[in-house]
Amino acid sequence: MHAFAALLDALIYTRSRNAKLKLIGDYLRDTPDPDRGWAMAALTGELDLPGVKPAVIRALVESRVDPVLFRMSRDYVGDTAETVALLWPEPDHPPETAEPLTVATVVDRLGHLSRSDAPAALATMLDRLDAEERFALLKMATGGLRVGVSSRLAKQALADAFGLDVEAVEEVWHGLEPPYPTLFAWAEGTGAQPTAADVPVFRPFMLAHPLDDLRVDLADYAAEWKWDGIRVQLVHVAGETRLYSRTGDDVTRAFPDVAAAFATHGVVDGELMVRGDFQGGEAGSFNALQQRLGRKVVSAKMLAEAPAFVRLYDILFDGTEDLRALPWTERRVRLEAFAARLDPDRFDLSRVIEAEDFTALEGIRAGARDAAIEGMMLKRRDSPYVAGRRTGLWYKWKRDPLTADCVMMYAQRGNGRRSSWYSDYTFGCWTEDGELLPVGKAYQGITDQEIAQLDRFVRQHTLNRFGPVREVEKSLVLEIAFDSIHESKRHKSGLAMRFPRIARIRTDKPAAEADTLIGLKKLVT
Repeated sequence: MHAFAALLDALIYTRSRNAKLKLIGDYLRDTPDPDRGWAMAALTGELDLPGVKPAVIRALVESRVDPVLFRMSRDYVGDTAETVALLWPEPDHPPETAEPLTVATVVDRLGHLSRSDAPAALATMLDRLDAEERFALLKMATGGLRVGVSSRLAKQALADAFGLDVEAVEEVWHGLEPPYPTLFAWAEGTGAQPTAADVPVFRPFMLAHPLDDLRVDLADYAAEWKWDGIRVQLVHVAGETRLYSRTGDDVTRAFPDVAAAFATHGVVDGELMVRGDFQGGEAGSFNALQQRLGRKVVSAKMLAEAPAFVRLYDILFDGTEDLRALPWTERRVRLEAFAARLDPDRFDLSRVIEAEDFTALEGIRAGARDAAIEGMMLKRRDSPYVAGRRTGLWYKWKRDPLTADCVMMYAQRGNGRRSSWYSDYTFGCWTEDGELLPVGKAYQGITDQEIAQLDRFVRQHTLNRFGPVREVEKSLVLEIAFDSIHESKRHKSGLAMRFPRIARIRTDKPAAEADTLIGLKKLVT
């Protein structure tokens, strides 16, 4: 565990992407199997130890440390694993000398224990480790490393360390199981390259650059709507169907209705949404889709009330034929033919927008306020389907955000490097009766200097304390930008914002002049 703990510690304090790649690469070269494979699983979010949950860890530490001290410390530190690692007391009777714990040993023991047996085993391990190793163990056990490393960066580090093509690694990644012995054998030249034959593996998505102020010629680019769902890749091979999110997560279990309907050999790219009215066939808002995200089991009622479908963007494979090298215009023709063979209740095509020129397209975009439209996509007509973002091929042109002036109501400390700052803010708007009701929560969009300004306001204007939450004087206005707003039964205000972020701090505006719920309801799409 010591080497893995040292790696995590170094990654936390390293900002440079290249430095992180080197740290991970050095670890993977120097560490034997299967430890490095389990470490990769942890870094990429593929490690699951179901017997260890945050509640188990909290109960363990509160059995050995004063619960009030732990909760106050957790509130200040902002991270459970770090707090427990530092507060965990030295055992009265240190365990007898034993072999050092390895990553593989930890995974093997915790991965095969029931939820009732896991706490005692975890406590025994914590007694044997130092603070740095305890932190690594707890982060690994709960699956939330938060060390500034994405799944893609970890795979890039592996590829760089062994001279592999990262796209080739991505191509076979989801067909392999941790601790990835065949992957490392290939990397070290002692085994054959794994293949994706007869396995429904994930292929990296083609992504787009923001359009910004660029204007393009529609003779060279095709325009499509950018739909507001989740980007998915559907793969059907050897009688098996998988749905993958943009990050490569398998979301098949959350959408069994779509998976069951996709039984044609091939790989397609599209936007997964739910229908606002299944009979009418229109796409619902992201808020409707959100009810199904992250679920491992979907009830029959939810399947009936929020039926999912996919609006198709592109095609990667038609049967066993790889179409990614073809230009977009040819792939579009193949996609239209492929889509005609699918269930129309579950699959349709994202239509191409017809416009005389770019100026006309601007007008069409400006008038788009459909709940399911996020903006436009501009795709070069001769572009192949290539992984990642390639300059000049695809552009995303999001619609301008909506804005509202809201009053700060509550604040809470952030996590990680923001753990000592009040950086998460709940804000509200006025009812007709002069009451403030919360309409959203945001922590994005402002600079560190502005966070410091808001932190001072919270500390100087706190009215009440509710655990880690501070209620503040209702006197500061925040201009909130958001993509859309929808009706919601889960919120007291009856509204839910889509992707709210702080646009600016309105010290120039009295709180009494902030926006009203009536005004916000007029923006509901």
